[in-house]
Amino acid sequence: MSLDVTALRSHFPSLDHGLAFFDGPGGTQTPRPVADAIVATLTGPLSNRGSVSVSELNAERAVTEFRAAYADLLGVPAAGIVHGRSATQLTYDFARHLAKSWQPGDEIVVSRLDHDSNVRPWIQQADRSGVTVRWIEFDTESTELDVDSLRRVLSPRTRLVAVTAAANLMGTVPPVRQVADLAHAAGALVYVDGVHYAAHRLVDVAELGADLFVCSPYKFLGPHCGVLAGAPELLATIRPDKLLPSPDAVPERFEFGTLPYEMLAGATAAVDFLAGIDPGAGVTRRERLTNSLASVHEHETALRLRLEEGLRELGDAVTLYSRAAERTPTLLMSFAGRDARDAQVHLAGRGVLAPAGSFYACEPFAAMKLEAPALRAGLAPYTTADEVDRLLDGLAAFL
Repeated sequence: MSLDVTALRSHFPSLDHGLAFFDGPGGTQTPRPVADAIVATLTGPLSNRGSVSVSELNAERAVTEFRAAYADLLGVPAAGIVHGRSATQLTYDFARHLAKSWQPGDEIVVSRLDHDSNVRPWIQQADRSGVTVRWIEFDTESTELDVDSLRRVLSPRTRLVAVTAAANLMGTVPPVRQVADLAHAAGALVYVDGVHYAAHRLVDVAELGADLFVCSPYKFLGPHCGVLAGAPELLATIRPDKLLPSPDAVPERFEFGTLPYEMLAGATAAVDFLAGIDPGAGVTRRERLTNSLASVHEHETALRLRLEEGLRELGDAVTLYSRAAERTPTLLMSFAGRDARDAQVHLAGRGVLAPAGSFYACEPFAAMKLEAPALRAGLAPYTTADEVDRLLDGLAAFL
């Protein structure tokens, strides 16, 4: 497999502006076919879902194709795909849904490695329900998840374990299946934040051991929305509050109000675009996705190694916090005696976009005792070796 980056980049109008985008962990650039799908659906004919007029059928098709696409992407049945405004919104929703069965004295477990969207909704709901919150820790030097800390806090009262499949701050990929097996042995559900993971790896929800898995298409070339995946049989046991006349079937019972059909169409187009990057001899969409994402992974890994080597050559002026044995192509760094926000501004002046901040990763940022913003550089399928060199040259000039 070999990724044709030049051909890939030709589909992204924003790349014509000469900017080097290293801000993909916050949201990738969008290829033209995704925008075209949104426009074509939005400009109709389009009505609410139905089975009579062409406009109703167009809406119905947008929903059906969306569920089928994300079933292929995530490895679950189409009836297990739930649309949401964002991963954060979906997590808040499901925290409320699941907490209906929690009792005072029950326990949940959250992770110090996680983005706040997979921490705060659970903590806040636990506070309302009289439920005790336990923590999975991580090693701040290696940035590896401390699975032993999970073993110490699991109990027969544990109702849920929430963990990331990949840390958006520094890219750590923890052993989610091991976490899930331990949680399931204790009788707990496993909720996995796959927002950063799905941008860089082929997802198999069952293989990960996730009961519920959430991701965001705009992190992998799609529009701004969220997707939750789970077994339809599990979703059927979860009863949300809803309007009396709204559907009660799974997964529609979790989708409140009229769906944004144009966003669904764009999200579907993103999956098809991913599948077409380097499909090889794949016949089914899942097979094409498997081949294409393997090619993307190879490309991003080569660029990550190039970037890491270049950062090492800058010496002690750079502290790199992305140290886990298994990690995504996302690098977090700080600079001796210099403010990372100044580095962001300097790089932007050279047409290189790498943001500084804590990136909603409140717990890992605090655990690592990072008191000032850090710079995060994330690689995407459309990143080139020349752009990596532009980033390194910019940092060398800054330092």
